[in-house]
Amino acid sequence: MNENYDVLHVMAKRALSGSDSHVGAANAVDGLEWRVAGARPEGVPHSILQLVNHMTYWQEWALKWFDGKPAKAPKHAAGSWPGKASPASRKEWTEAVRRYRRALDALGRRSQRKDLLSKRGKMTRLEMLHIIGTHTSYHVGEVVLMRQMQGAWPPPSGGVTW
Repeated sequence: MNENYDVLHVMAKRALSGSDSHVGAANAVDGLEWRVAGARPEGVPHSILQLVNHMTYWQEWALKWFDGKPAKAPKHAAGSWPGKASPASRKEWTEAVRRYRRALDALGRRSQRKDLLSKRGKMTRLEMLHIIGTHTSYHVGEVVLMRQMQGAWPPPSGGVTW
């Protein structure tokens, strides 16, 4: 693999993980109690569970896109906010987190492909990774803020401090 591809892979992986910008995307939900994941502080439109499910929806959509499978976007934004506001149990929350992390890991593996500059439709695979990375980063910031509002920050893995 040449040096240019090495740089592209590092950039894509950092965009997906939040590395060097904020707490790792996969770590933003570490140690969060399932009842807190379903709470919505006053004036906040979505719970952390809803944010996690929304990020997962688009990550899984991007994986289909990457793999050449049909990846039809919903007609309206509301279609990308699956599920209810609050998990019914710890098990339901744990499964939502598992799916979220699994999708992030799978996208991380796609970032190592040699064809990042090849197009699929109107954009390159690298552009798709950038879009999904910035989307995830945006919502991870919301998760962090909501955890702070609820006194559930930082996660056991720590926040970003230096």
